[in-house]
Parts: sequence; C-alpha cells; structure tokens
Amino acid sequence: MDNQKVINELNAYLKGGEYMGIHSYEQYIHHVTDPQIKAELQRIQQEHKEHAAKIAERIQDLGGKAVDDTGAMLSLKEGMMKLKGIPNTIEEILESAIKGQEMGMKMTEEIVRGDLDTDSRDLVEENLNEDREQIDRLNRLV
Repeated sequence: MDNQKVINELNAYLKGGEYMGIHSYEQYIHHVTDPQIKAELQRIQQEHKEHAAKIAERIQDLGGKAVDDTGAMLSLKEGMMKLKGIPNTIEEILESAIKGQEMGMKMTEEIVRGDLDTDSRDLVEENLNEDREQIDRLNRLV
C-alpha cells in the first residue's frame, strides 16, 4: 500500500470531516443556552477533537504531515451557514447537528472504501462507530 495515498485520504477525512465537525459544533454551542444541550454538544465537539488528534498521529506515523486547517472548505461551510442562517431553536440546532454528522459519516465511509491500510481503516471505523453513538445521543435530545 502506498503511504502517500493513505496520507492523502486521511488528510481529506481530517479536513472535510473532523475539522468541519469541530467548527460546526463551535457555532451550535455558541447559540445554545440550555446547559444540558450545551454540555452534550461540547462533549461531541471534544470527541471530534480526539478523532482529529488520532488521525493526525496516524498520518505522522505514516511519514506524512497532517493538515491543520480546513481552509476553503471551512470558509465555504461558514458562508453557507451565514446565508442559511444559524438555526434558532434547540430543535433546529440538534437537527442541523444530526444532518451534519450524517453527511460527514457518508463522506468518511466513501474514504474508508478507498486507499487505506488496515490500521488506518480500523482507526476510521472506530471514529465512525463513535459518530453513530453521537447521532443516537443527539436524537434522544430532540
């Protein structure tokens, strides 16, 4: 397996999945006043930060350099959120978070089918399993 292909796939996942999730949750947290909901959103955001750290470490173990910014993708996502407007109600925020999680998982599942070695695939699958648990927790709050 070509390490550079694996590094590229993991960086795409890191940038388009985990970092996007972290920044999206930052927006949600900023707009929630309910302490229980805010705490759960902060917990999920922290889990995404842990996912990003694990993936960055794996990239380094493969001899690569992990991306550390979402760049244009983040700007595009933030611009879209401003155009559409940040959800106002707790229910809208939770539904938006669930939809974002599902989109991120779909993108990640496509990457998993790509050029990943067994260790990297296992790590991404572990993150996906936690993402599924996050969606379950969010659904219980709706």
